[in-house]
Amino acid sequence: MDPVSQGVIGAAFSQSAFRREKLVPVGIAGALAGMAADLDILIRSSIDPLLFLEFHRQFTHSLIFVPVGALLVAACLYWFLKKHLSWRETYLVCFVGYATHALLDAFTSYGTQLLWPFSDARIAWNYISVIDPLFTVPLLILFAFVCLKRSRLYVFLGLGWVLLYMSMGIFQGKRALALGQDLALSRGHSPDLVSVKPSFGNLLLWKAIYEFEDFYYVDAIRLAQGSQYCPGQKIAKLNLSEDLLNLSPDSQQAHDIERFRKFSAGYLSYEPRTGLVIDTRYSVLPNEFSPLWGIVINPDKERAEHAEWWDGSALNADQRSRFLALLAGDNCQNLLPGTG
Repeated sequence: MDPVSQGVIGAAFSQSAFRREKLVPVGIAGALAGMAADLDILIRSSIDPLLFLEFHRQFTHSLIFVPVGALLVAACLYWFLKKHLSWRETYLVCFVGYATHALLDAFTSYGTQLLWPFSDARIAWNYISVIDPLFTVPLLILFAFVCLKRSRLYVFLGLGWVLLYMSMGIFQGKRALALGQDLALSRGHSPDLVSVKPSFGNLLLWKAIYEFEDFYYVDAIRLAQGSQYCPGQKIAKLNLSEDLLNLSPDSQQAHDIERFRKFSAGYLSYEPRTGLVIDTRYSVLPNEFSPLWGIVINPDKERAEHAEWWDGSALNADQRSRFLALLAGDNCQNLLPGTG
């Protein structure tokens, strides 16, 4: 989740247990603790572009690390807050704020290693977009009212909004998954797994992706008053023996592909024109394979050289226009007669 959302949620949950005269210092500490786990983005390497992938949402986001993370944040903040909060209160606030971070991230689609070091599985419940202003802005407004009015009423209104929006995400996600499964069956496909996730900043338009006979299929699922799908594309699954025949299997780039495969849960495809291996789970538009990120493979590189990281997450004007058209239902249709 974005830092603003992490901060205001950390503040809200921390403030819920304190009297009105302490709401501001508690809110500040809770917000900073709620954002602190993302300091793992500083773990980077100029030599190894994939290092940040392996450490982001890893040990700092593990449930077992919460007491340690809270202790580190509390130790940094206590000297600034000791006139308002005791050490015990500071640690309690930081513990609650820090604990909200990883759980909120798990509601998104990126994947969070909640059970590290016992498991390196990336848990992603796919119920809310990583950035969702419809979720965040009301919380930010309510947080401002808490600080201005010193009223716990706005704290509980904020918590109510969190529970309501997350419940809506769960409800919409289950609807999208059922529709994605029906869509695959309507094509005569029987995939082992259909994955759905909300598109940027809303719970109306979802991306559905599944694998069938060495191809990935992607479509947008639109959940308004009725249920529709917006036809998408298909792309071949990465096949190293065919797509990258000249890549040495013991090269660093081949090793980087396997690291990227683990991060992407196996959802990899290859663009031969650009040499780009993409994570097909994420795209600029929910019914296309316009990639958000990937790694560039060049078989002519030295054996010890790493693959290059590629980031294509910025929307251009045409993509923005087409995204808004999908939200409005343009070129979308009912899955079955009478659906919606």
